[in-house]
Amino acid sequence: MDKTLFLAGAGGAIGRRLAPLLIAEGWCVVGTTRSHARAAELERLGMQAVIVDVFDAPAVSAAVMAAGPQVVVHQLTDLPPGLDPARMAEATARNARIREEGTQNLVEAALRAGARRFIAQSVAFAYAEGKLPHDEDDPLAVQAEGRAGVSARGVASLERQVLAAPFVGIVLRYGRLYGPGTGFDAPAGPGPLHVDAAAWAAVLATVHGARGIYNIAEDDGTLRGDKARRELHWSAAWRPAP
Repeated sequence: MDKTLFLAGAGGAIGRRLAPLLIAEGWCVVGTTRSHARAAELERLGMQAVIVDVFDAPAVSAAVMAAGPQVVVHQLTDLPPGLDPARMAEATARNARIREEGTQNLVEAALRAGARRFIAQSVAFAYAEGKLPHDEDDPLAVQAEGRAGVSARGVASLERQVLAAPFVGIVLRYGRLYGPGTGFDAPAGPGPLHVDAAAWAAVLATVHGARGIYNIAEDDGTLRGDKARRELHWSAAWRPAP
């Protein structure tokens, strides 16, 4: 059986670690980028590269329809290197737009193409203040002021859209990433997550798990990850074989 997967954000920190894992699992991966130079890099990783802007709805629809994927994976973000504090206000607004408008375009395209599963990157640090560890039913900080509120409202929009669609929608609430390509060599802050373990969660979600939200992070008392361990068979300790 043909196994085609459409990977939006294939050139990002997670996307670059994720694609080789998917290919090793037998997937034909069609990966997106906005850059001609980055497209060549994706091809070297074994993907079929597509240059598309997620805000161009007709182009997104055409790209997904041409791929005809069984699974769509949404790993799109737009963050500065090392999460540069001087650039994070602008980045927060850009990411909120991706989560709202970009997600809408990808969801609609996936439905037109007949995809059966849709896996979306979310974040596990948008919860409202409350008792720890947070589980997936805890509220998001959508009423917060400033950047925190902008981010949380974007996250909430992404999650609503993915979970309301008729395909199997899986939301991965990632912790704070570290490892190759993230700008952080070691855990930085509560709820850390190695980028390879993040990528592996997305691989598992292509075949495991019911529709819903899953916390994906190391167990430091910040987040409850029982659901991901139980239903996705995921472990924060997973790393690729050397």
